[in-house]
Amino acid sequence: MTVRVFGKADPATLAQAERCAVEAEAMLLMADNHKGYGMPVGGVAVYKDKVPPAGVGFDIACGNKAVLTNLSLGDIEGRLSRLADEIYASLSFGIGRKNATPVVHRVFDDPAWDEVGFLKSNPDLKKKALDQLGTIGSGNHYVDVFADEADRIWVGAHFGSRGLGHAIATHFMKRAGDNPNIVDETPNTLDVGSRHGRDYIRAMRLAGDYAYAGRDWVCETVVGILGGRIIEEVHNHHNFAWQETHGGESYWVVRKGATPAFPGQRSFIGSSMGDVSVIVEGVDSELSRAAFYSTIHGAGRIMSRTRAAGKRRKRIVEQRQPDGRIKKITEWYTEGGAVDFEAVRLRIAQSGTHLRGAGADEAPEVYKKLGDVLAHHGSTVRIIHTLRPLIVCMAGGNEFDPYKD
Repeated sequence: MTVRVFGKADPATLAQAERCAVEAEAMLLMADNHKGYGMPVGGVAVYKDKVPPAGVGFDIACGNKAVLTNLSLGDIEGRLSRLADEIYASLSFGIGRKNATPVVHRVFDDPAWDEVGFLKSNPDLKKKALDQLGTIGSGNHYVDVFADEADRIWVGAHFGSRGLGHAIATHFMKRAGDNPNIVDETPNTLDVGSRHGRDYIRAMRLAGDYAYAGRDWVCETVVGILGGRIIEEVHNHHNFAWQETHGGESYWVVRKGATPAFPGQRSFIGSSMGDVSVIVEGVDSELSRAAFYSTIHGAGRIMSRTRAAGKRRKRIVEQRQPDGRIKKITEWYTEGGAVDFEAVRLRIAQSGTHLRGAGADEAPEVYKKLGDVLAHHGSTVRIIHTLRPLIVCMAGGNEFDPYKD
């Protein structure tokens, strides 16, 4: 089967997509594509009566939410630095974090916790999910404050289902016959009518509700810090499997790092810390139908994290103590790295964006330009709003996020 590519794909990403296409009815790569685990990020795989857990990926229901507030730039412009500090201090960025503010939500009343075998037999997972609800994680996950073309203030967030989604994905990948530790594993599928298939879909949907609840809480919290209220919401997953009708046929459409873009459907598409983000609306066209009403989820990486930030290494050094004894301690240092992040910080600050956290692996130069990526999707979407970053909050650059992809 020929893989349809919007824009370009490097040979490794294309080879990965071709392996995914073996069991699929159709396979596409959005213009922000790059290599992922099992299935490329930016991949859209279409199936009849089956789903691949590795196609959805580890970070089930990772997605974007943006909310328009009743505030304008003039309401917050003079206190952006202080607001950035408060947002960063109030939310949980990083790995293994618990939300300092316990969140009570109806998602924990879902019968799936007691009726899906994997969830029922792992009660500690529900406790972990309770603790992590509303945490953002690290990697390319973020919370931003934007101003649009009319200087109206928006808040945006990007993250997924945290440890809950990762555990569900790992379990059902193994049930499908995948090795979750192999990047180039060809994703195997589960029949949607099988016990494991039904359980996976139900657990995936629970993880989706959980991710929505987390992004809802984060956006509400940040808008509260800003002193405003929400007047409009745009919310969407981009790591999920949806049952949809296309051309009169029912399919399971798996989008990993790809956004649904049905006619009239609005989506928030984030970019890098140094570029604008957008609110788009799906448009009906021949190209849209060929794309199974899918579009990009972000700008797309062009540089690996290791190449950007370098390799973290450790060394043992001897340190003389006050009593004269020599103590051996471990020091971590970075070797190599194509990005001078201190220069990036200065450039970002000079542009007027207040950055908290982040690292070289998330610098603007490791990403494509969002406008260039969107151009490859032509008549499939139209831009409704352009959002320029005022505040960008992310985990520090030394954090590795296992709940990624």
